[in-house]
Amino acid sequence: SSSSSSSWPSSSPSSSAVVMDPDAAQTVEQRTEAAAGVMAALRDAGVVTGWRDELFPVNESYGEPPVMLVERATASLLGIRAYGVHVNGYTTAPDGTLRLWVARRSMTKPTCPGKLDHLVAGGLPFGIAPGECVVKECGEEASIPQELAETAKPVGVITYNANYLGCCKRDVLFCYDLELPTDFDPVAADGEVESFELFDIPRLMETVSSTDEFKTNCAVVIIDFLVRHGYLSPEEPGYAALVKSLRQ
Repeated sequence: SSSSSSSWPSSSPSSSAVVMDPDAAQTVEQRTEAAAGVMAALRDAGVVTGWRDELFPVNESYGEPPVMLVERATASLLGIRAYGVHVNGYTTAPDGTLRLWVARRSMTKPTCPGKLDHLVAGGLPFGIAPGECVVKECGEEASIPQELAETAKPVGVITYNANYLGCCKRDVLFCYDLELPTDFDPVAADGEVESFELFDIPRLMETVSSTDEFKTNCAVVIIDFLVRHGYLSPEEPGYAALVKSLRQ
């Protein structure tokens, strides 16, 4: 398309394209507004599903100023980095072994209904810090009190690229470990979880390695948890390649 820089970005119902500010003359808000109409049209056409009304930043890496903001559900369609938080909620048995709380996703979830999931996990919308998001999601998804949720420890980042429904899914997951009292039972508060169950490590490893019951990115974060806590060792075949693959 040809246009003067003063009109970028531009879109209209009669246009099949949006010109996105090649001279970098527009604000983040202007680009966001121009893209929003296209995203809504794709939603109405059934191309974009699972609309969340949450805005994700378009940037090269976390913390950098965004070029614009887009609806969360369009992230894989656009191939942008999408950010999230995952919380490994665990307890310590009297013998010192760990057990991990596992959630069963509601059958009404737009993505991966009925799959096994973390105790707490969620997308990271623009303008919310990872730690703040963890506390919010802990309360909403598992009824974890704020003072307990605030003890979650940041333990690293998982990154991966995946084919998701023919689109490029490029996720950055901020991972947290949260040790919970042995007498604490999580309770679903927002309708997104059907049930919670405590898995011991042998069952956890068997489920991850031999089934597809877990939501895929949760399995990846759990593998990292098993590595960090010494349940997988360098003597395991493929250990180095496995650990390397957790950060792409």
